[in-house]
Amino acid sequence: MPSSRIVIGNLKEATHPDTLKAALAEFISMLIYVFAAEGFAASSRLTSGDLQAQLIAAAINHAFALAVVVSVATNISGGHVNPAVTFGAFVGGHITLCRTILYWIAQLLGSVVACLLLKYSVGAEVSPFAPTPRNAAVFEIVTTFGLVYTFYETSIDPKRSNSGVIIAPIVSGSIVGANILSGGAFYGAAMNPAAPFGQAMVSWTWNNHWVYWLGTFVGAAIASLVYETIFIPKNIDHEQLPISISRANFIEGDSIESLCQKLIPC
Repeated sequence: MPSSRIVIGNLKEATHPDTLKAALAEFISMLIYVFAAEGFAASSRLTSGDLQAQLIAAAINHAFALAVVVSVATNISGGHVNPAVTFGAFVGGHITLCRTILYWIAQLLGSVVACLLLKYSVGAEVSPFAPTPRNAAVFEIVTTFGLVYTFYETSIDPKRSNSGVIIAPIVSGSIVGANILSGGAFYGAAMNPAAPFGQAMVSWTWNNHWVYWLGTFVGAAIASLVYETIFIPKNIDHEQLPISISRANFIEGDSIESLCQKLIPC
């Protein structure tokens, strides 16, 4: 079972320079993404126009922004830029708990800083979308499942093609844009709990905020378990590490534990 691959890690890993660089990359990428995405949302509130046209524009905005930040972070951190994606990788045993927590902290801080910059630089309102709990939770589960499943196929699966580094940002952005079009006007279509967290923190508005965490984490866990159980051979362990590390240290057949020992001696 995938759960048997879960690795805790250790404090030495948490303070390793490569881990800290990866967390910094997640922070910067999340800041760029939320600033661009929420900046568009805030500006669209100030203009009147056709709802359908605004929804299409929002989908394009989010798709382009996510494709860019995933692309620039892939070689450093794996290009998660989403706590739910990180959680899915953790459930599948591709990232340790120590690195997972650092990624979460970096991602949430990046979102908060982006919303603060928007609020104080252009005076944008950053109040989060207030979804209807039951329907929105199901919507977040389904859309996040699609996002994390796509991420697994293009970024984590050890059988992926060498073009995965190029394809992953494009398909990740595309699925986010498509999901926004499918129901963004009704539920917010976050698929990323860090984005509404930054908005909620800055505006201190927490109406039904739990929906974004429960829905996205459940969807990510289901995607991880499905992909790990059905599509990834049970004799293969692979941690989503920066390419500069994994190529130099990972040998086929190594377990995550032995790889961690090579990188961070106990």
